[in-house]
Amino acid sequence: MKKDGIGGNKTITGLNFEKRVSLQKLFKKIPGYELKRINNKAGIYIYYKGKLVARCFKKYEFYKFLEENNINWKKIISKRLLPDDALLVIIRETLFIIEVKYQQVAGSVDEKLQTCDFKRKQYLKLVTPLGLRVEYVYVLSDWFKKSEYKDVLDYIQSVNCHYKFNEIPLSWLGLPTNDNI
Repeated sequence: MKKDGIGGNKTITGLNFEKRVSLQKLFKKIPGYELKRINNKAGIYIYYKGKLVARCFKKYEFYKFLEENNINWKKIISKRLLPDDALLVIIRETLFIIEVKYQQVAGSVDEKLQTCDFKRKQYLKLVTPLGLRVEYVYVLSDWFKKSEYKDVLDYIQSVNCHYKFNEIPLSWLGLPTNDNI
């Protein structure tokens, strides 16, 4: 999708991030997707054309999800991790931990990018009893396209984590799109 919505205005094939935007708000913009909160259930249920395709959890909601599934995180890891967004894609049986990192000047985010392997493994410990896989993905601003980030971007991939710039394609997540409209 092009910047400022020029071109592709009838189809949305990805989640386009800008600074601190909610994953839930992005799904609300996509035709065919509907979000529902179910009483006493963790997170948001995401439907595509009436069919449940995913669940989305922010920060502490993820731990409510674990509790619903009789998982006591304190017996598995020593310190709680709080994801920007956790997206459980039902058909793939995969929990995507999505961390948005937007930068316009040098700062502490640089070192945070190097923690993905540890965090992915911690999340994996938590959801292994549910038979889920974990994919850890950063959504990065164009700031990180600079040559000085080559080593850290290479590292992210070398430890089976991922990064995308500004957007995550729905198809990459295993979610349906409206590209046939």
